[in-house]
Amino acid sequence: MYRKTGITGARKRSLTLRLLSNKDGTAAIEFAIVAPIFLGMMFSLFEVGWFFYANSIVDASVGDAARLIETGQIQKSTGTDEQKKQALFNAVCNVLKEFGDCSTRLTVDVQSYTDFAALAAANDPATCADAPEADLNAIPFTPGTELAIVRVRICFIYTTINPAIGVNVSEGGTNKRRLISLAIFRSEPYLSNGTG
Repeated sequence: MYRKTGITGARKRSLTLRLLSNKDGTAAIEFAIVAPIFLGMMFSLFEVGWFFYANSIVDASVGDAARLIETGQIQKSTGTDEQKKQALFNAVCNVLKEFGDCSTRLTVDVQSYTDFAALAAANDPATCADAPEADLNAIPFTPGTELAIVRVRICFIYTTINPAIGVNVSEGGTNKRRLISLAIFRSEPYLSNGTG
């Protein structure tokens, strides 16, 4: 009569306990499980923080541009309207250039109105740098004179840092977001009181 050879029940339990008590590689497995979640959260926080920082800088730049027109500095500067428009564009670009090339991302729209009713009726959307050439050429630059009601509108195309990981702040199907900010004000009497 032959005896069966193999692992007995006691030996099976002993082997199972030894395998379960072996902790080699546990840290690597735990890191592999936790690291993608942690990195995704970290990239999301950075992306959202950088996006809101860019948005606040666009808001600050429209305030700076509005001040140049409100005090008559642009209107009183020498040169043609095109040169004045370029000077305002450059002033805004100096603030926003850390986020990318202004020539392909930035538009500055300046329009003056006779009264607030005319301003309220002007509900045209902002023209951004990715618009057709004809629309870009039609961007207005009419800063008006003293006491004019003026709307300054800036559109900056922000490129997201990493839309594939974490929170995606871009517009659908792209890695870009249009940041639009505007300021509405009445120009100061800079010709009358000599300010600017």
